[in-house]
Amino acid sequence: MRRTLQACVAAAAILACAGSARAVTYVATLDGLSESPPNTSLGTGTANVFINEDTDIMAVAVNFTGLTGTTTASHIHCCTAVANTGLAGVATEVPFFDSFPIGVTSGSYLHLFNLLDASAYNPAFITANGGTVAGAEAALIAGLNAEKAYLNIHTSFKGGGEIRGFLSVVPEPSTWTLMIGGLGLAGAALRRRRMAAA
Repeated sequence: MRRTLQACVAAAAILACAGSARAVTYVATLDGLSESPPNTSLGTGTANVFINEDTDIMAVAVNFTGLTGTTTASHIHCCTAVANTGLAGVATEVPFFDSFPIGVTSGSYLHLFNLLDASAYNPAFITANGGTVAGAEAALIAGLNAEKAYLNIHTSFKGGGEIRGFLSVVPEPSTWTLMIGGLGLAGAALRRRRMAAA
């Protein structure tokens, strides 16, 4: 858990230092039940993807443990026909993320990708999205925003994927502030009602 937090903080700091007004965070919980078809793996993981749309930098932070098999590949798949379900082709580089830990059952990963560099993508994903890197970037971001992209970890136990999770947008800090403030006001009102009823 500590490593996950450190990876997230590091990635967020890197993106924040770039001074972007358009940095978006996506998160996923990875497990075997989220695979298609679901499997019996007891492995779990978390994925955090940060994209700075001003600098076209993507940070990928992954933590995983307890896999049944050893890792053979990991990447982001995009885009499914329906949000949070189905299968899609590989969008990011193949056969696995640059420097992703291979041959292990647990590990941590943090890497930065330039989304304007063709090497960040599966060549087939570029071809399928207009034949340009700009088209691939736009399609990936649209898929992430629509919850039609998932991060998958493939292993010797399940070559098609042992654990995966669909990536969801994390609300912006201003949204969190409003939500927390609203919950605080609701709690205060509830407390006043209870005190008045007593």
